[in-house]
Amino acid sequence: MPLHGTLLEEFKEKVSTDPFSLQNKKLLKINMGYGPVWARTGSMVAYQGDVRFENKGSGGLGKMFKQAVTGEGVDMMQCTGSGELFVADFATEVQVLYLENDSLSVNGANVLAFSSSIEWDIHRIQARGAAMTGGLYNVSLRGTGYVAVTTKGDPVALDVASAPTFADAQAVVLWTSGVTMDIRVDTGGLKSLVRGGTGETFQMAFGGQGYVVVQPSESVVTGGHQAAGQSSSGGGLGGLLGG
Repeated sequence: MPLHGTLLEEFKEKVSTDPFSLQNKKLLKINMGYGPVWARTGSMVAYQGDVRFENKGSGGLGKMFKQAVTGEGVDMMQCTGSGELFVADFATEVQVLYLENDSLSVNGANVLAFSSSIEWDIHRIQARGAAMTGGLYNVSLRGTGYVAVTTKGDPVALDVASAPTFADAQAVVLWTSGVTMDIRVDTGGLKSLVRGGTGETFQMAFGGQGYVVVQPSESVVTGGHQAAGQSSSGGGLGGLLGG
């Protein structure tokens, strides 16, 4: 008996020859014919063909050591083979970028997948105000290839050259090369401290040339913008910033 309804037509797989293509806002299809890729461990929801997975953890001893010291990092698996791989992360929205001999500084919690041609590492953010947090770290992606990140809701890409730009540390997803970041401390004075204030004590201040991508959520904690020496459940900026 024929199956009736719009399910199979409305949500039928979208055909694409691109290395990375969105099936919808929350599901990424990777064409394995372009070579191996890195994907967040556990992000595979389906595949067609012959795809193999090797859990690389934090990406080798060097990165594992940095993750232990900084509290920042992301467990990645190397995906090889042929066919099509579908990845997602808790139904968050997926954003695809193409780097051409360029770099990004990304919150580790937002990394979903990237081409094997992209070099990645955990790096210390050079920010004048970072000393009070014990150090800020992010995931650095550099080279030529595709990058997929996740956001909670539709993000906004702010041109930092157009005006002074500030953002809540928990909402920052990434920024492009050419962008500088400092920490701004705004206590609101003694009265604000005593009576609770606004809760926006620490802010990221951006300048230079390029874009900062901000999501409409302030819940990025695990694996991202983590300060050394503090757990993600701790208070203050140490529990919010990482990389």
